[in-house]
Order: sequence, then C-alpha cells, then structure tokens
Amino acid sequence: MAASLNRIVLCGNLTADPELAYAPSGMAICKLRLAVNERVKNSQTGEWTDRPCYVDITVFGNQAEPCNQYLSKGSPVLLEGKLRYETWETPEGAKRSKHSVVAERVQFIAPREDSAPRPAASAQSAPAAPKVTPAQATAPSPPPNDESGDDEDLPF
Repeated sequence: MAASLNRIVLCGNLTADPELAYAPSGMAICKLRLAVNERVKNSQTGEWTDRPCYVDITVFGNQAEPCNQYLSKGSPVLLEGKLRYETWETPEGAKRSKHSVVAERVQFIAPREDSAPRPAASAQSAPAAPKVTPAQATAPSPPPNDESGDDEDLPF
C-alpha cells in the first residue's frame, strides 16, 4: 500500500466572524469561513481577476478561543491542517457532501495593534478561560537560552 499524506496550508481572509461553541466535554470548537483567492487572467480581455475559493475551517481546543477572541470578518490568517470529507443526508433524503479543513495551527497575520480582542459574544455555557494573547496562541516557545559560551567564542 502506498503512503499517503493529508496536509493543507491556506492563507486567506475570513468571510464572517468566528463562531465559538463548546462540546459536552467542555472542549472549545471554533468555526471559521475562509476565502482564498486565485489570480486568473481573462484570455479575452487580458485583465487579471481574483477567483475566490471558500473553505470551512474547524479549530479545536486551545486555539479555538483565541481565534474567536482576536479574529473577525476580513481578518487575514495563515493556517495548517488536514483536509476532511464530510457526508450527510438532508431531511428531504438528499445526500450532500463537502470538503472542509481541521486546523492544527492558526497564525494571525494582522499587525499587533489591529488584533485587539473583539467584544465577547454569548456562547453556550462558556467555561472561564485564561486570557491568551495572539502571540501566546500561535508562537512556538523559544529555544532554551544557552549562556555557557561567550560572544568571543563565535566563529564570525
């Protein structure tokens, strides 16, 4: 059997405000809707236009609440995750399906001064959560500081 890889990286803008909910276990779940534009040239006019692709994104756990707190419609984001295929049946019996993304990392692209928290929206029995800044939500921890050497020991 051949190996497979399910990895997706997207950069775009939110088309709506995030929607935060909580699972019965208390896990935060944030739904995002992302527009990713593709530049295409019209062969008849020679003009470049944007062709949007809309993607539903789900963010689970520790990143869900900061996404809800700091992102809003129009916010630029970079995310990495897995592609998921969903199927369901409508009440009328019609079968439906779509692709969506489960985000594993969400990077806020807006400058720090533009990333003020949004006013809190009422969520379904939201448990109290510690306040997290955008940098804490997405930045990896810095490498350990090795102070054993001296600047004079550097080879350049």
